[in-house]
Amino acid sequence: MVVDDSFSELKVIESILRSAGFEVLTYTDGEGLEDKVAAEKPDVLLLDIVMPKRNGYEILRGVKRDERTKHTPVVLVSQKNQPTDERWGRRQGADDYVTKPFAESALTDTVRRLVR
Repeated sequence: MVVDDSFSELKVIESILRSAGFEVLTYTDGEGLEDKVAAEKPDVLLLDIVMPKRNGYEILRGVKRDERTKHTPVVLVSQKNQPTDERWGRRQGADDYVTKPFAESALTDTVRRLVR
């Protein structure tokens, strides 16, 4: 499952993951995402951080607090590329962090590692 408010970024990530053999669900915002994650049970959730309404950190905390979704691996995928950004993301509960722009292999390797 991929959540990014940028349609073009969403399509790039979707294309990379589909080419690597993954099934992909995409959403352009985080409204009601905990319910979507609980219903769809994705192997991994990829989240952008900077989004309107609910940012990736808020969504991440919501997913990790929800009993139905707390074990879902979450990867933050963001242009925020400072070491402090990654540390903060991990403190919020992220299982991994990938900075944009990314190499296709960085994204697919991260997803493969987290798929259970």
